[in-house]
Amino acid sequence: MSQAKGPSVDPALDQYADEARERWGHTDAWRESVQRTRGYSEDDWARIRAESDKVFGRMAELIADGVSPTAAAAMDLAEAHRRHIDRWFYPCSPDMHRRLASMYTADPRFSAYFEERHEGLAVFVAGAIRANAARARE
Repeated sequence: MSQAKGPSVDPALDQYADEARERWGHTDAWRESVQRTRGYSEDDWARIRAESDKVFGRMAELIADGVSPTAAAAMDLAEAHRRHIDRWFYPCSPDMHRRLASMYTADPRFSAYFEERHEGLAVFVAGAIRANAARARE
């Protein structure tokens, strides 16, 4: 979900703002995200991007090391990603995070975002998120 105004985490994603508003504009999560992000400065957005890049960079390292997305290290990074969304955008329960994981692999635009960073990253991230959501239910 993107914010309604101001700079975004990734300017390339701004082109999808209208589509996102149409899909999720009626949800509490959308309203919360708009409220929170409205006042973010460029420094805030840079911090958000750096945090996100760090998590996904570490996941790419796990892939390179042959680690499974169901390993504790991968699930811990998925949890860090979930908390990142929760802290900066909207309440993100493990179930909400799991639904996002499905979108990361189902929508080619999201998949491309991850694949540009590392081959197989979209599927790995989705697997780690699903494993983390299952762990949270235990």
